[in-house]
Order: sequence, then structure tokens, then C-alpha cells
Amino acid sequence: MRRLVVLLVLLALPVYGQSRTNAAVAAGPSGVKSVLQPQGYKNIHDMRRAPDGTWTAKATRNGVPTTVTVTPSGQTTTR
Repeated sequence: MRRLVVLLVLLALPVYGQSRTNAAVAAGPSGVKSVLQPQGYKNIHDMRRAPDGTWTAKATRNGVPTTVTVTPSGQTTTR
């Protein structure tokens, strides 16, 4: 029984984290910053939202300027 409870909790964690990220991205620029900052991005600026809900911003990570994109699901990519 105890193993079943632990298994159910572990299965629920990714869903909880994912919905939290989705809500942060939907919250606007401050939400996007809350997704990027824990990933090491600093000096986040020039944020723009595309019609599909994707956010693009300029930021610095490890001292390197970059352009970062955040999807509505919270996935980040850099260019």
C-alpha cells in the first residue's frame, strides 16, 4: 500500500509542475521571467508575445547575450 501511495505521488509531480509553468507563461512578462530566472537567465528585456502564445526575449546567460523563446508549455530554446 505504501509503495502505491509513493508511486501515485511521483506520477502526479510532473503534472503539477507543468501546469504551474503553463500558468506562469500565461501570466505575462512577469510569469515568463519567473520561468527564465531559475534557468540562469538575467537581464531579461525586449519581451514580445506572438499570436500563438510564444514569448521571445533578449537575455544574458553565463555572461553571453542570447535570444530566448518560451512556449506556452514553458519549454525554452535559445538562438
